[in-house]
Amino acid sequence: MALFQERETRDELGLGSIRDSIADHLFPGTSTIQTRLRYMLFIPWLFQMLEGSTTGPDQLATDARALENRLANALKAGGESNGIIGRDAGADLQRLPSSVYWAGLGTWGIRLFPGSTDSLFSSMRHLQRSRSLIRESEEVASEAQALQIWTPSLPPRPKELLESARFQLTLDEAQFIIDRLVAHQPHSLLAFLARRGGGEADCDTIWEHPYLADFPDGARTLVEHGAMFSSVMQGASLLYNLLLSQLREKSDWIEKYQSRLADWRAVLDMPAIRAWSLDAFWQAIDHPAHRIRPAAKRFVSEWLALLLSDGVGDGRLTPAARLVQDRERRLKTNQSRFANRAVRDRWTGASGVEALTFRWAQAKSHLRDLANAE
Repeated sequence: MALFQERETRDELGLGSIRDSIADHLFPGTSTIQTRLRYMLFIPWLFQMLEGSTTGPDQLATDARALENRLANALKAGGESNGIIGRDAGADLQRLPSSVYWAGLGTWGIRLFPGSTDSLFSSMRHLQRSRSLIRESEEVASEAQALQIWTPSLPPRPKELLESARFQLTLDEAQFIIDRLVAHQPHSLLAFLARRGGGEADCDTIWEHPYLADFPDGARTLVEHGAMFSSVMQGASLLYNLLLSQLREKSDWIEKYQSRLADWRAVLDMPAIRAWSLDAFWQAIDHPAHRIRPAAKRFVSEWLALLLSDGVGDGRLTPAARLVQDRERRLKTNQSRFANRAVRDRWTGASGVEALTFRWAQAKSHLRDLANAE
């Protein structure tokens, strides 16, 4: 379950838009809080159960929550343990599976309705009335399609879904998901690996994947850029944690981050870093859903320049330390841990220290679920 913690979402230095641009190119429709792939089918199936309802939006939302809670119980009854959203929270669950997977369902072309769940509940009566007025003819086929909530090719719902459910996909369900990915995200690495079969790869990062040499050129280039960005910028995150540890005068924390910074320096591929083109990087990761601010680009450029000039030291008065502190202060203003002692004293000793992997953990889990279909 540690794979599904939001380890990459801590964004103390304002690099989230860069991280997410890369992740959305490689693995569109995924998120760090997704667990198992079959939720991409569970959610449409549950919402289809509501489509005949004549109740208002508030009651529909209540009924949907009840169905999602029943699904969690059905998964437990089916013998599942890991990956159940709401397994322990039960009726008190704050973040429903539908909210976790809703964006991905649209990105993969499974959900055709363009709005949020609240918009769907508000539109349900209108959609039902409009469907009843449409005659079956060629002239109104496009209008009928516009009233669809889910793709017509959605696999049929299992009869015992709310009594006993499993995460294992059937072969038909797996093929449906692969077809959706190929049709709606054809240039993504996720579609390539889903079609080829990449679920058996046991690697912590996508740039360690055994099929790397076979990736499409664009995807391989983006993976290489992502690997370089992750390697270079992890040092800034480690230094950030070291500086806070020094301000807190926590000797064990200081020793830990000094050691981790030394390890980071030791494995840097400096010839490759010197050859890395930031201009090519910004061009490769450009994504319509993410706006990378000039300040973020400037921070990355200045950090890289310090790294290349051997200017990344451990001290609090070094140029690298000033750069990291200034960046965090501008982002957090009066909530900066460097400027606000009360906020700093609540810091627990670790913020975004792991290397970025761009949602590979979630993508790998989904690919494994595809590979294990029966």
